[in-house]
Amino acid sequence: MSSDTQIMIVYVLYGVVAVYLVVWLAKTLYKNGETFLLDVFSRRKELAHALNRMLVTGFYMLNLGYALLLLPGERPRNGVEAAELLITKLGILLLTLGVVHFLNMFVFFRIRNRQSISSSPPPILHRGVVEQPEPQVT
Repeated sequence: MSSDTQIMIVYVLYGVVAVYLVVWLAKTLYKNGETFLLDVFSRRKELAHALNRMLVTGFYMLNLGYALLLLPGERPRNGVEAAELLITKLGILLLTLGVVHFLNMFVFFRIRNRQSISSSPPPILHRGVVEQPEPQVT
C-alpha cells in the first residue's frame, strides 16, 4: 500500500473518530451540565439554558478546531507507522478533551460555590467570651 493511501486511511479514520468523540462528549456535557446549571441558576432558568448552549457551542468550536489542527502529520512508511500515527493523534485529542472537561468542571464548581456563598445567610456575630466550667476534682 502506498504512503499516500496509508495517510488517507489515517486521516479518514481519525476524522470519523474525532468528530464522533467530540459530538458524543458535547451531548453528554450538555445534558448533565443542564442539570447543574439549573441548580445554580434556579431562579433564572432561561439564563441556565442560554449559558449551557453557549458552553456547548464553544466546546464544539474549540475541540473540533483543535482536532483539525492535529490532523497533518508525518507520512507513514508502513501499516504499523500508520496505526501508531492514528493512535497518537487520538490519544492527544482524548487527553485534550479530558483537560477541557476538567476545566469546565472546575469552573462549574467555582460558580456553584460562589452561588452558595452569596445565597447563604450572614454569619452570626459572636458577642463576649463563653465561660468554660471549672473541672471538678474528686
